[in-house]
Amino acid sequence: MAVFTWEGMKKTGEVVKGNIDAQSESAVIALLRQQDIRPINVKEKKAAFDFGKLNIFKEKVGGKELSIFTRQFATMIDAGLPLVQCLDILGGQQENKTFQKTIKDLKTSIEGGSTFAAALKKHPDVFDSLYSNLVAAGEVGGMLDAILARLATYIEKAEKLKGRVKGAMIYPVVVLSVAAGAVSILLLFVIPVFAKMFGDIGAALPAPTQFVMDLSSFLKHYIIYIIIGIVAIVVAVRSYYRTGNGKLVIDGLLLKMPVFGDIIRKNAVARFSRTLSTMMSSGVPIMDGLEIVARTSGNQVVENAIMKARESIAAGKTIAEPLAQTKVFPGMVVQMISVGEATGNMDAMLSKIADFYDEEVDSAVANMTALIEPIMIVFLGVIIGGLVVAMYLPIFKIASTVH
Repeated sequence: MAVFTWEGMKKTGEVVKGNIDAQSESAVIALLRQQDIRPINVKEKKAAFDFGKLNIFKEKVGGKELSIFTRQFATMIDAGLPLVQCLDILGGQQENKTFQKTIKDLKTSIEGGSTFAAALKKHPDVFDSLYSNLVAAGEVGGMLDAILARLATYIEKAEKLKGRVKGAMIYPVVVLSVAAGAVSILLLFVIPVFAKMFGDIGAALPAPTQFVMDLSSFLKHYIIYIIIGIVAIVVAVRSYYRTGNGKLVIDGLLLKMPVFGDIIRKNAVARFSRTLSTMMSSGVPIMDGLEIVARTSGNQVVENAIMKARESIAAGKTIAEPLAQTKVFPGMVVQMISVGEATGNMDAMLSKIADFYDEEVDSAVANMTALIEPIMIVFLGVIIGGLVVAMYLPIFKIASTVH
């Protein structure tokens, strides 16, 4: 797909011009003639280097922005406004320049004869496969407004769940980072002052004090190598995670982690249930739905489990059986899915599972926060308090000798 600049004349004699995305020059001419415009000049626009395409300059489109856009879009379509007019209004309201440009591109594609779903698929970084496939089902079924409203509800709930999990993960990381920073400052800048003072005295130091001073000296001399080592480990782990086997191994370890693993598993179950329920209730075929759900699961172990379930259905079996064999999904979830299959009410059953596990994630996050908070306070107190006491031990020893 390339960008072409064109100039043409309407039946009234008015000369108009603009840009359009198309496969070829002949495709542009055909599109213009469909709009009763006689082409005068059509040429491909040379693409200049766009700094905006670099991720460091590109503003991301968040889930909240997407849910608001989808909710407003559903309301406008339900009110009977044409698709192009809806996009024109919504594009003008966006403060996010990336999203504004994306909506403008959608409008251009639809004006050029593309379906809404096909236009969405050109922007996978903003509209994932779930979004575009549900819109495609809505267009075919003539219920785009209902599908968009359902999508907006799904995105809102998914973002709420993601926020809870992210908050649970961020809290201990922030506390540990603050602790590491405080200890590093003490070892690099405060302890050396004490070391010089004790060196001038020349007396033998208590073992804890000597250990802290040796640690401070080691950190001062090798801090650069330690930082390089940490960066190298992070880069190596990220590179390994990008490989198929690495993603499977690391995602498997994450699920087995104490406390965090339970939250990740419950979050995966809630996302799987909510996504598949939304797709099935929107008329997306089960095979397509499972493939999309697998790709958007966010965990390779869970993705493999869902794909095995898909293969089972293709072979004429049930969904529940392979899900039970993977040991990823809890027994209660498998039983409820089995009941849903037997009663033909799978989408409603999956929605109930999602609601239940949303609450489970809430409860797990609250319990983890309540558990981690006192542990972190004790940890910080022991580390920093230990450093302070170790530095004052020689002073106490000198004071007792004087008396």
